[in-house]
Amino acid sequence: MPDSIDHDALFKLLLTAFFRDFLALFAVDLSQQMRDELLIFLDKESFADLIDPDRREADLVVQTRLRNQQATVLIHLEHQAQADALLDRRMFRYFARFYDHYDTPIYPIVLCSYTTPRRAAPDRHQIWVGQHAILNFQYQVVQLNRLDWRGYIESTNPIAAALMSRMRMAPSERWRVKAACLRLLAGLPLNGLQRRLLAQFVDQYLVLDVAQEAAFQEEVATFRQPEQEVVMEIVTSWERRAHAEGLAEGQRRLVERMVSRKFGAPTPAMSEQIAALAPAQLEAFAEALLELTNLVDAQHWLAAVQETP
Repeated sequence: MPDSIDHDALFKLLLTAFFRDFLALFAVDLSQQMRDELLIFLDKESFADLIDPDRREADLVVQTRLRNQQATVLIHLEHQAQADALLDRRMFRYFARFYDHYDTPIYPIVLCSYTTPRRAAPDRHQIWVGQHAILNFQYQVVQLNRLDWRGYIESTNPIAAALMSRMRMAPSERWRVKAACLRLLAGLPLNGLQRRLLAQFVDQYLVLDVAQEAAFQEEVATFRQPEQEVVMEIVTSWERRAHAEGLAEGQRRLVERMVSRKFGAPTPAMSEQIAALAPAQLEAFAEALLELTNLVDAQHWLAAVQETP
């Protein structure tokens, strides 16, 4: 799995778009109590002081209305294999802080997306003093690597089609899981934006090698015609995106070589500035390099672009 994946961003986008579906899949009782009012997704700045300062991204916090009361759903995301040894205490502290701040019932969920280890993540925080149980706080854990992807291939829940890509599978099954995810997507009543979001999530986590890609294509060829057409449309969109990203990367490398030949190797900071340029800006910078006479002028050109709104 590529280290460059922004797990927080991917999961938050997915959960925000399919929040009700997530609860319908993993918290059925809560989902059935939810009323039809709009969900309120709280901005991270509104509760930044309630979470641990070492977390760069805030968890997902959603206010909703149940049948007879307000409630707040807190989803804590765990993406790292070295799961926090103090997760249970962290969850209790989150619960206590949010409960005190919002004065509504808090429904805490831990969503574990890492592939290893597979041992069960803790689902409670207990405090004993002698023989007395002073505290027995429980929260729900959804640990994807303990779920068998085969159990979801007949699901009608759209978020299952995405999360299957993070469930337990053998390395040799990656292509099979990817095909199953897309087959499920093809049969669901989704709009184009929803289908693209789910498909891109799957593609990020199920990158295939050449042999796996061939097996995947052979499997897709066995799909019924309507499913096959939808899946091929998705795959074609992936190929177009990959082609565009490849062209942009090639253009960036060419510009860096131009800088190196004319002024010497660019500094790491300058390389970052070049990497941040849009395709049109890269082209403009390449043209400017023909007239720029020193590295300082090139740095000033890049700084000016960054300052332009």
